[in-house]
Amino acid sequence: MLNKDGKWDFDSEDSGKIQKELRNRDFLTLKDYTREEIEYLLALSSYFKDLKQRHILHDKLKCRNVALIFEKTSTRTRCSFEVAAHDLGMGSTYLDPTGSQIGKKESIADTAQVLSRMYDGIEYRGFGQERVETLAKYSEVPVWNGLTNEYHPTQILADMLTIKESFGTLKGRKFVYMGDARYNMGNSLMIGCAKLGLHFVAGAPEKYQPSRELVDKCREWAAESGGSVTLETDPEKAVAGAEAVYTDVWVSMGEPDEVWEERIRDLTPYKVTDELMNRAEKNAIFMHCLPSFHDLETEIGKKIYEKYGIKDMEVTDSVFQKHSKVLFNEAENRMHTIKAVMAATLGYSV
Repeated sequence: MLNKDGKWDFDSEDSGKIQKELRNRDFLTLKDYTREEIEYLLALSSYFKDLKQRHILHDKLKCRNVALIFEKTSTRTRCSFEVAAHDLGMGSTYLDPTGSQIGKKESIADTAQVLSRMYDGIEYRGFGQERVETLAKYSEVPVWNGLTNEYHPTQILADMLTIKESFGTLKGRKFVYMGDARYNMGNSLMIGCAKLGLHFVAGAPEKYQPSRELVDKCREWAAESGGSVTLETDPEKAVAGAEAVYTDVWVSMGEPDEVWEERIRDLTPYKVTDELMNRAEKNAIFMHCLPSFHDLETEIGKKIYEKYGIKDMEVTDSVFQKHSKVLFNEAENRMHTIKAVMAATLGYSV
């Protein structure tokens, strides 16, 4: 449990109980985790970050190995899992879309049973949530969700750690997500905020809001934690008084190019600009899970500019550069929080 200084006592009886409860658990969505368990994972992340920065070995999981299944490629997720595994003393095997037979020549269920005989943990990054759920159902070892269409729980731990590092506390902070709030980032951020007592606002057109079922459930959790969940279609009202403003790319991997025109039309009013940030609190931070289309230094950015004449999309380059320190700290925190998830579920004792 957190003490009066907001720090975790790893030697407490409550801490020992949570450590036992997390051992051999899957990490598929934050819906499955209590506030105390999430707070423990964040505290463990800070602990590992401190050790990493002071170059102190913490390789207690030697002779363990993990499989990393990537049906969708990634920079931050892959590097975070590989470096975190190495730091903990584990070996890792990266399986890209061409590196395994999962779902093609071999069922997900069979893949899970094969890999769990060879590895101590399995990470999955890909498409529908049902795929990682099936892996977990048939696996004999912990399965970790590196991203699905519906949820991105490891990213949310990094985001919450970043907010805590920026302000000292999480509870009571106003957190605003701007853009398309229907999928993994909007869903998972809403869940994380609701569980941890933040005031979550989805600033998005009505048809881009999260599902009513998930909103209702998150409002139940928020009522217990002291937070709240608000849906707002007016971008200026959404960010008013915000302490953290967050956005993501408008078109996700795997979606057809045809959706660009519609998304640009519908979501441009929700682009995070200097004018919009000026309506937030004076010390507000801007956050993004990356990669971001804030300039013309990417192939996709150049193509969009040639076709639609816009130099940025979900955030302006001015806002991105002003908050770059927070953004890249947020990216680094992926490694520390992923390390905490693997360590906790594989029985690492502090």
